[in-house]
Amino acid sequence: MEELDLKQLIGIFWSRKLEIILIIIIFAIIGVIYTIAFTTPMYSSSTTLVLASSNSEKSSSNTITATDITVNSKLVSTYSELVKSKNVIREVIDNLQMDINEEELRNNVKVSSVKDTELLEITVTTKEAEVAPKVANEIAKVFTEKVKEIYNIENVQVVDEAEISNTPSNINHKKDIVIFAFIGLVVAFMYVLIANMLDTTVKTAEEVEKEFKLPVLASIPVYNTDLQKSKGRGGRR
Repeated sequence: MEELDLKQLIGIFWSRKLEIILIIIIFAIIGVIYTIAFTTPMYSSSTTLVLASSNSEKSSSNTITATDITVNSKLVSTYSELVKSKNVIREVIDNLQMDINEEELRNNVKVSSVKDTELLEITVTTKEAEVAPKVANEIAKVFTEKVKEIYNIENVQVVDEAEISNTPSNINHKKDIVIFAFIGLVVAFMYVLIANMLDTTVKTAEEVEKEFKLPVLASIPVYNTDLQKSKGRGGRR
């Protein structure tokens, strides 16, 4: 394939701009069809917990010491793992009488801590919008009880309970359109470059000079004879 400078590349792409636009539109439509027909909607709900006072006596006095804050901060990572422990997940399944595998539910539970805070966010994702908040709130309840049993402290409080979300968390049509349109753009560029590489026809006098290392002495223009005839008939009228 002969080397092409930037000006030639731009010219090639510009000459096939309609094909490029058509390919991009086709891929964008494919993206929408894919998300609607082949993507199962999943719904997410979150409950937020805060690590407060580390024992009941201090809770009753409404005071939180620096020691409490330090201890709670260290417990955030531990609590994040405890939320998804077998004991917690198993009890949640039993309490809600869910027909689901423990590992499957665990994979649908996400625990995140807000940076530089003592907040924990438990997010549950399910196929049914009304199930996700029930599971998230039950996990928070069971987890709080487990903390009391294991650590003999009451330092977990619910800040926000999970609520039903009717908007799928795994479907974003705008994002899908942009992604598939970008893929279409890449495919269109590759198509144009390959089509140009396979096209061996000579289009300009410069190409002849470059290929055969000989100067072009003359060129014969191409005329549309049908157009000329129609103009001639019009003049005779």
